[in-house]
Amino acid sequence: MSEHKDNPDTYPVLGRMLLWVDKPGSANKIFWALAVVCGLLFLADFTFEKHGYFDVEHLPGFFGAYGFIMFTGLILAAKGLRVLIKRPEDYYGDKAVDREEYPEAELEKVDYDA
Repeated sequence: MSEHKDNPDTYPVLGRMLLWVDKPGSANKIFWALAVVCGLLFLADFTFEKHGYFDVEHLPGFFGAYGFIMFTGLILAAKGLRVLIKRPEDYYGDKAVDREEYPEAELEKVDYDA
């Protein structure tokens, strides 16, 4: 049984580069960075000529707003679908995999508090 080690020096290169994401305050930095990128992309929408089929496609920011509305609709549809296909927690009863009894001798128990 290997010993549990959580040493960042043993992480792969990409893992070490992304350690800042786990620090407090990083979520706010990511949010504001995305907000700035979205704002810049909206401003870039004014810099080129659009050749859309419908008149509404020529409005600045149309595709961003359309994407946001459709994504919101997708989330709401998924919530509605969940009501239709949701099953109770004990739906599979005794045939569920997590209901199996495992021999204590074959379990690798790790004490993370030690």
